[in-house]
Amino acid sequence: MYQTKAVGCRELLKDYEGRKHDYAAYRLVFEGAEGYDVYNISQEFEEGGQFYLAGRVEKRDNEISCVRIFRRTGEHRYTADFPEMVFERFQDPFVTRIGEELVLGGVQIETDPLYPERVINWRTLFYRGKTIRELKLFAAGPAHMKDIRLGEMENGKIAIFTRPQGKMGGLGKIGFTSVDALEEVNEESILGARIFDTHFLPEEWGGANQVNLLEDGRLGVLGHIAYRDENHLHYHSMSFLFDPETMGHTPVKIIARRSDIPAGGAKRPDLEDVIFSGGLVRREDGKWELYTGVSDCEACVIEIDDPFKA
Repeated sequence: MYQTKAVGCRELLKDYEGRKHDYAAYRLVFEGAEGYDVYNISQEFEEGGQFYLAGRVEKRDNEISCVRIFRRTGEHRYTADFPEMVFERFQDPFVTRIGEELVLGGVQIETDPLYPERVINWRTLFYRGKTIRELKLFAAGPAHMKDIRLGEMENGKIAIFTRPQGKMGGLGKIGFTSVDALEEVNEESILGARIFDTHFLPEEWGGANQVNLLEDGRLGVLGHIAYRDENHLHYHSMSFLFDPETMGHTPVKIIARRSDIPAGGAKRPDLEDVIFSGGLVRREDGKWELYTGVSDCEACVIEIDDPFKA
C-alpha cells in the first residue's frame, strides 16, 4: 500500500516504539584528525581490497568543515587517508556507485566575507571517477538545496531524489526525477523533479540520504525526518520504498533514533536528539549496518533489521 498523506513524526515514533528491536550500536574512532570532530559520515565502501568512508571534519565551536576520506584500519577504527584530497568547506558527504564509477557528493558552503563563520549559501556538488584519486567535479545542484541523492534504476536510468525548500518545498520536501546518464545531472534536471507532500507534515521536514535498487525494481530510500520543539531539534533515521513506475511510495518508517545509541557528546545542547543518516550496507546474515552522524559531533554504526521489509 502506498502512502497518500503525510504522518507526523511523533506518531511514527509511537509505531517505532511498538516494534521489537534487537539493535547493536558502536561508535567509530578516527585517527589523523586530532582536535576535530568527525561526523555525518557516508557508508563504508570498498576499493582495491581496502574499505573507506567519507566524513565531515569540523571543530566543535564552528561549522566551517572539510570532508576527508578515511580508511578502515581496525575494528570500528578509521585513519585519515589521501592527504592530497581534502574537500574544503564541504559538509555531509555521501557515496554511491553508478555503473563502474564511484560518485561522491556533499554540500559546498559559502561564508560571509565580513563574518567568516557565518554560512550564507550552499549547494550540492558531485564528483565522479573510477577510483578515489580519479574523482572529478561533474555536477552542481541549485543554490540552497541539500540532500540530493543519486541511484541506479532497473531500466538503466539514474534516479535523482531532491529536497527543495521555501516556495517549492516549505521546510524541506522530497522530490523525484530520473535522467539517462550522469551527464544529465544538473541544476535544470534537479529543479524539474516532481515534489511530494506525502512524506512530511508542513511543520516537519526531511530528505533522502541513500538510494538502494532492490530486487523487485523498486528503490529502497534511506532518509531522515525531523522537527523542532521549543528547545531541541529532533532528527531520526527513516526509510520507505519508492516505485518509479507508479511514483508511489510506502509509508515513511522510522528505523533508528538517538536513544538507540549510548549517551555521548553534542555540538550544542539543542542537538542532543539528532542522528543523521549516512548510508546502509547489507550484510550476508541479513542484517544491515546504518552509518550515521550523532549530535553533530560523533559517528556511529547501528546494526538494524532489514529497513525495507514491511
